[in-house]
Amino acid sequence: MSRLVLASASPRRRELLGALGVDFEVLPSHIDETPLAGETPFQTQRRVTHDKAATVAASLADPTRDVIACDTTVLLDGEMLNKPADAAEARHMLTRLRGRLHEVRSCVVVARDGVAHASEVSSRVLMRAFSDDEMEAYIATGDPFDKAGSYAVQHPEFKPVMEIRGCPLNVIGLPLCRLRGMLPRAARVRGCVCPLFRPGLPGQSDGAGAAAWLIAGAKT
Repeated sequence: MSRLVLASASPRRRELLGALGVDFEVLPSHIDETPLAGETPFQTQRRVTHDKAATVAASLADPTRDVIACDTTVLLDGEMLNKPADAAEARHMLTRLRGRLHEVRSCVVVARDGVAHASEVSSRVLMRAFSDDEMEAYIATGDPFDKAGSYAVQHPEFKPVMEIRGCPLNVIGLPLCRLRGMLPRAARVRGCVCPLFRPGLPGQSDGAGAAAWLIAGAKT
């Protein structure tokens, strides 16, 4: 039995966690993520992530297993942009994001034996000025509908992002370098801050990760 449990149904998080070379089990939490009255976006994110970890941890027969939960939020002008309900909402979000800088923030929680450790990672993302035709073609693929903010940073045709300032894996949905520090039993990769680090690629303002749009098949 694996010592690690991923409390997420996201295939992108499964692929990213697998890049650490560790064995893990997937047990989604299926909790209600609706914001509570009076909560700020960050308060909602922290509560939801802790609730995900706690719910799955409570279901385990062995309380010493490490439960990993993560929630990634797209923020523009102080507003949380969640997964779009339909094409109209995806179009509205992408139009607002086009050509602008926004924040992508992840909260990561590792729960074990009744104790939860949390960490938060923030990246800044500059979107390119894609055309209406490009946007409509992307929406028609159906890809935006399970993505916070209605986009996948690494989509091979749409390529919506001009620049990432900070960790690109955070933008995809699981900041591995931060998570590795929270998991002492996880495999370590020597000589780089991230197992997917590729120096010299475009779009990195600080050299702190991989070009996310080149990582096939990953995104929250």
